[in-house]
Amino acid sequence: MTTPETIMLATGGTGGHLYPAEALAQELLNRGHKVIIVTDKRGNAFQELGGKVQIVCVRAATFKAGIASKIKAVGDILIGILQAAMLLKEFRPAIIVGFGGYPSYPTMFAAQRMGFATMLHEQNAVLGKANMHLANKASAIATSLPDTQSIKPANQGKVTLTGNPVRVAIQAVRDNPYPATSGIFEIFITGGSTALTRVFNETVPAAAKLLPEDIRQRLHIVHQCRDEENAATTERYKAAGVSAAIKNFFNDMPERLAACHLFIGRSGASTVAEIAMVGRPAIFVPYPSHADRQQTYNAMPMSQAGGCWIIQQENFTPEMLAQQLEKLIKNPDTLENAAQSAKSCGQPDAVKNLADLVEEKLHSRR
Repeated sequence: MTTPETIMLATGGTGGHLYPAEALAQELLNRGHKVIIVTDKRGNAFQELGGKVQIVCVRAATFKAGIASKIKAVGDILIGILQAAMLLKEFRPAIIVGFGGYPSYPTMFAAQRMGFATMLHEQNAVLGKANMHLANKASAIATSLPDTQSIKPANQGKVTLTGNPVRVAIQAVRDNPYPATSGIFEIFITGGSTALTRVFNETVPAAAKLLPEDIRQRLHIVHQCRDEENAATTERYKAAGVSAAIKNFFNDMPERLAACHLFIGRSGASTVAEIAMVGRPAIFVPYPSHADRQQTYNAMPMSQAGGCWIIQQENFTPEMLAQQLEKLIKNPDTLENAAQSAKSCGQPDAVKNLADLVEEKLHSRR
């Protein structure tokens, strides 16, 4: 049995980074360890672990266009590194696990320069920039998918495929059967938090309007939409004659995933992992502004297994989507087979694998 230790998790503030960190935190708590999560100010919105974990914020920044913005970013990062160094001196963690995202960088950089043991977890199919800069000094690199790109040959010996941990609540609905398709057909849509979600707000209602009347009467759309675009999106669905529930955020994400017949959204690493865990067919529209096309690569294993369809944003037109939806809704066997294929890509042991790797590194450290 591993001796209980203080373990620090450094993570970005978005769900894609924080949800895997939360899953690992819960598993480590169950094993008797003390856990501290270090992130930026956005991390305060994700306190699923209640008071069992201390969440600390440090200054962080990403580089944007313009000299003034870059100078400010350097200053914020330096302040974050100093803040992280003080936290490391205070808590003296046995190991620090970095989950990527620019808010993780100050803590991981400080830890490596101060001689603390560090390891990384990469959620995406392509190593992110923060993890790429930290990989040389990390003792281990845990990956979510096979053949993760952008890892240097010299660091390949550190790589362990653990999978991408998902939230406990998502894992709890893994055994929910795929819902019957004979009545209401429910589509669940999320798009992320950026202005580029507008493509879903405009394209999906327009596609629904093109569907035959009998299909439109059966449709129920559950659509996550930014507040400022809620009214316009609601009007579009109303004009299409389709039932829709539209919110800025759904607190019952596990239940929504379990109840849907089809998911439409971006293919961020955690989204793909959660869809696979629950086992629901999906139409993924990868985020178009990533130069490394990480979201396309995230969805490829599920696509190759037959569990999803990848549509690049330039091809995601109302006409194309309407044609795809009509074909799928009229062929429920295709959807049910895709659901099983998606579930086969799920990684229910991911959090155990990752926690085992952390404890292995703790043991070798001692």
